[in-house]
Amino acid sequence: MTQPERTVFVVDDDPSVLRGLERLLRSAGYVVEAYASPRGFLEHAQDRPGCVVVDLRMPEISGLDLQEELARRGFPLPLVFLTGHGDVPSSVRAMKAGAIDFLSKPCDDTDLLAAVERALARDAAARAAREEIRTIQARFTELTPREREVCMLVARGLLNKQIAAELGAAEKTIKVHRGRVMEKLGVESVAELVRLVDRMEGA
Repeated sequence: MTQPERTVFVVDDDPSVLRGLERLLRSAGYVVEAYASPRGFLEHAQDRPGCVVVDLRMPEISGLDLQEELARRGFPLPLVFLTGHGDVPSSVRAMKAGAIDFLSKPCDDTDLLAAVERALARDAAARAAREEIRTIQARFTELTPREREVCMLVARGLLNKQIAAELGAAEKTIKVHRGRVMEKLGVESVAELVRLVDRMEGA
């Protein structure tokens, strides 16, 4: 299966800066979409692989507001902030919300390209993790209610005999349920099962 194209979305209200960033990123081989305002970007925003290079201070919607709006819409794209007016509270807020970097204008081309590469790598890792969780959740939906109960008790470290006592069932019945749980979840050991349940509960 071919990987979806990664896009660097550039948002800056200064036309000359926007053109310069677009030119730099295209020359480095990236697919680029440039927007002169956060509103214009949000009108076209979809959950696509990529990252956002965004000016911190813009009229109407700031870079920080854009970061929050993307998260609210469920498009958690990594952001690289650019600013000529950097201040500590803004950078702390941006980084706490998951920003990759906070670069002062005019920024060094090498620093910017390195930040973009880190942002794209983080986006790819996050998408892979979300896909893994979806796959795990799909497997769990195949379990019957009783199999789910057995699964959670196995993950807590209980033996078949203890699970049977807990659920008021015969030990051999628990053994059958346990076998079906392992088969449906595609795991071969209790350790794998525990990891799978941990991923589910941590999602």
